Amino acid sequence: MRARRNWRRRLWQVLVALCVVAALAAGAVLLTTREDADPDAVAAVPTDAVAVPDAQLPELTEPAAALAALSTGAPAPDPATLQAALAPLLAAPALGSGLSAEVVDVATGATLLDTDADDPGTPASTAKLLTGLAALTTLGPGATIETRVVAGAEPGQVVLVGGGDPTLSTTAPSQSYPGAPTVADLAAQVQTALAGTPVTSVVVDGSLFTGPLTAPAWGAEDAPSTYAAPVTAAAVDGARVVPGRSQRSGQPGTDAGAALAAALGVLGAPVALGTAPAGAQVLGTVESAPVERLVEQALTASDNLLAEDLARQVALATGREASFAGSAEAVAAAVGAAGFTTTGLTLSDGSGLSGTDAVPARLLVDVLEAAADGSRPELGSLLSGLPVAGWTGTLADRGDADPATAPGTVRAKTGTLATTSALAGVVTTADGRLLAFALLADGTPGNVSAAEAALDAVAARMAACGCS
Repeated sequence: MRARRNWRRRLWQVLVALCVVAALAAGAVLLTTREDADPDAVAAVPTDAVAVPDAQLPELTEPAAALAALSTGAPAPDPATLQAALAPLLAAPALGSGLSAEVVDVATGATLLDTDADDPGTPASTAKLLTGLAALTTLGPGATIETRVVAGAEPGQVVLVGGGDPTLSTTAPSQSYPGAPTVADLAAQVQTALAGTPVTSVVVDGSLFTGPLTAPAWGAEDAPSTYAAPVTAAAVDGARVVPGRSQRSGQPGTDAGAALAAALGVLGAPVALGTAPAGAQVLGTVESAPVERLVEQALTASDNLLAEDLARQVALATGREASFAGSAEAVAAAVGAAGFTTTGLTLSDGSGLSGTDAVPARLLVDVLEAAADGSRPELGSLLSGLPVAGWTGTLADRGDADPATAPGTVRAKTGTLATTSALAGVVTTADGRLLAFALLADGTPGNVSAAEAALDAVAARMAACGCS
């Protein structure tokens, strides 16, 4: 055992020496190529470096492709074979009697399975695919959301004007939203603009959004909860009580004002809801991450608040009121304007948390197919935002029991309500064929874990089945 440890230690020393040699070579190149380098400078050799006689660096080659394209020669699945493979799984008692489903071969557009695909079903959070589509096509993938601070009506008063970006972060970087703007940045701009004038109070202007703070069909327990919060134009950390934690606040606007006060160094200053004076001086602005990143984040984590805010941005961009009713109408209209058939589509929110939403499985598959076949490149983040089975988001602990569903094989948006379980996404078969699918079970017995496992089994079977 001791000899083995000595051998490992010697190997480690050799590896360290190679790294030192490489670092010194890189340093020498850097010293000779920088325009401002000191010509008399000499690279210092670490005193503890281990000399290795005749050490030679390995030959470096061009890196191999990390993600290979699907084979164009993969055999097309046979509908009858696929249907026979999935039939017993789709009949699982855990899925109840209200199942609708569709599976399509992305390469050809051929329908491989159609189980009441035109019948509207409760989508739960798979409705976020439609909200994401609406945001990407209406706002554009590169659009951002602005949050401002302006001067208040009284000396020393500042007004946080909510723009509908709930990702504004009290930490740097954000613990939930990569690329999010920070309250600290906003506060630094305000302090510079005030040039020493002390801040005496903070007003939060959330007037951009109108109507009720929660959807009529939401339950009393839904907001605040670990998965939703009242929808306000001003919020920080996705309305989380503690950054990075699950519990959401019941007063996102006030929390945002208190966070700004703390960043300005006046923790405890009065914070109140109100409106900004007309034509007020702008003291600071920050921008959200691009919409395409926000869509990804809303899909991966199934972030209800972020989805509702994106839906309101669509409403504002199309001249509608930024309310639940206005945003639901705007999203449905945007889906139709993007060229998709909206027969049977009914929305009452942008997140799918409402049990009154209705979406045909075929519409979800049409959207996924358009994003996956390359015909609508602006929809790319609908795919990159899909949770990956056994790896990310709401599928991080699901769908990886079968080796065929290794990370990357199944990518799908989940949806869960009390008696509804849904899964919609793409799957790569054993033959290397890409399929788009949607499974909506909106009459389950209420055992959420069993329903999710049954849906995961269907997706795993598609992945394992070449079905040609």
